[in-house]
Amino acid sequence: MTKKQKILSGQTPLFIFETLQEAKKSIEQINGSLNIASQIKNALAEDLKHAQDENGREISRAQVAARMTDLVGEEITLSMLNNWTATSHPHEMPLSYLPAFIKATGGQRRTADLISQKSGLFLLPGPEALRAEIQRLDEKMKEMKIEKQKRILFLKHLEGKI
Repeated sequence: MTKKQKILSGQTPLFIFETLQEAKKSIEQINGSLNIASQIKNALAEDLKHAQDENGREISRAQVAARMTDLVGEEITLSMLNNWTATSHPHEMPLSYLPAFIKATGGQRRTADLISQKSGLFLLPGPEALRAEIQRLDEKMKEMKIEKQKRILFLKHLEGKI
């Protein structure tokens, strides 16, 4: 004979807990948790704010629009970019333009990362992008090291040690 397990008060059986968790997930999906239009607009705006050319120099929204025009083969205007990033504006950037947008902004990934995360995916840059990122980090580290040395020398000068 098998013994019946007693459920203590306040204890929820495991199978009911799993069902509740599944119900909670489906409610979250029903409640519009994946309506990310405003988050995408904000991510696009951030990507534009940090857009840079191949040498790491900031570029303007107009330059991004021009680059996208070249990459897509259709005219992308500054006005279109502004509309796509304005939360008060109903138009959204077509998803088919996202690869050109990423390339035109110098590899900015906030928008792509947001879309992949909300989809339950994880997006990694390709080897060339990683190499370029490593190179930029190396250059920043060298610049910071030089700046640190300048400040150390200036401090010694101020303290009369030089």
